[in-house]
This record gives sequence, C-alpha cells and structure tokens, in this order.
Amino acid sequence: MKAAPEAQKRLLDLAEIDAGLDRLRHRRRSLPELAEIDDLSKQLAALATRVIAAETDAGDLARDQAKAESDVDTVRTRAERDQKRLDSGQISSPKDLASLQSEIASLRRRQGDLEEVVLEIMERREAAEAQVATFKSERDKVTAELRAAEDRRDAALAEIDKEAAELRNRRPPIAADIPADVLALYEKLREQSGIGAAMLHGGRCLGCRTSLSIADLNRIRAAARDEVVRCEECRRILVRTAESGL
Repeated sequence: MKAAPEAQKRLLDLAEIDAGLDRLRHRRRSLPELAEIDDLSKQLAALATRVIAAETDAGDLARDQAKAESDVDTVRTRAERDQKRLDSGQISSPKDLASLQSEIASLRRRQGDLEEVVLEIMERREAAEAQVATFKSERDKVTAELRAAEDRRDAALAEIDKEAAELRNRRPPIAADIPADVLALYEKLREQSGIGAAMLHGGRCLGCRTSLSIADLNRIRAAARDEVVRCEECRRILVRTAESGL
C-alpha cells in the first residue's frame, strides 16, 4: 500500500481529530452532572413517596378528628337536652330523676373521654401536617438542585457539542488528502482499536508505546518513503517523521 509521505502525515492530523472526538464522547458520558442528576432524581422520587404517605396520614387523621368532634357534639347535645329536662322541674318521680341525673353524668364522662380523643388526634394531625410541610420543603429544595444540575449539564453538553462540531468540520478536508485505500485501512484499524495511525517517534510506536526491535526498525528504514508501514505489535499504521529515529 502506497501513499506520499505528506499524505501519511495527514493521518496523524486525522488521528488527533478522532482522538479529540473520542475524548469529547467520553466527557459526554462521564459528566459529573449526570451522576448528580441521577442521585437527585432518586431523592426526589423518594420524597414524593414520603409526601404522599404523610398527606395520606394527615388526611386520615383529619377525618378521624371530624368524626370524633361529631361524636362530641352528639353527646354534648344529648347531655344539654337532658339537663334542660332536669332543670325544667317537669320530672317529679324520684326514680326517673335519679335515672336522668345518672344519664347526664354518664354523658358528661363520655363527652370528656371523647374530647380527650379529639385532643390526641389533633396532636397527631399537627405532627403529620408538620411532616408534610417538612417533606415538601425538602422536595422543593431537591427540585431546585435538580433543575440547577440539569442546567449545568445542558450547558456542558452544548459546549461539548460545539467542540465536536468544530472537529468534525475539520475532518473532511484532511481525509480528502489521504488515498482512499489508506483511509479505509485507517478507519478499519480505528474501529478495532480506537487509534488507526500513530507516529513512530524515537524508534517507538506512540500507539501502543512499544519500542521497536532493531530488525523492525531496519525493515522500516529500508522501506520506500511512500510505503505504508505498520507496527508489528499493534498493527497500527506507523507514520514516519523526522523524529522517528531512523
């Protein structure tokens, strides 16, 4: 396979661009904001569940309180009605009078017990509503952090995409300077190992970082300048320059 030395050097320019694109793709996948967003999203989902559970508890307690207060009102109304009967003086039978007084006393005790229940439910409801408020505050805080992280991610992605577009725009003119068969080999090798061509620098392949043997260096030294040579270790195209040590 043949290519003019200058065309072979263009492979290094192409490799530099492709390496830059690879770095940008890696940056895109490994932005710290991505892990932050994932963590915040999980926190937000957990808080949403807690808010729903706390609101459910508060709602149940509100209904329990309303029922208990209704029971108190029912007992109070009955006791007040009986008290009016007692105060009216219309009951003359000692037995009926004693029975009514006993019923009023029982109703007052029942009312007191129910009022204690109402107070206990109110305390539990206040605690549940405070928990709802706490969870909602935490949810709002995490939501704000998530939105900020998403904005930072979007800004970082926009910058990466801009750099990638600039590199991709530089690629076609360089590729056009390289013979089609050499370019096809380069693309195949790049697909296999990520790097299609590397400089031979000081007797060392900069693709696999291997120092070539004397025999390999002699083989390359004897090759024509337009012959495309490859590293025996990694099989990448080796581009000869003044720094190759030949």
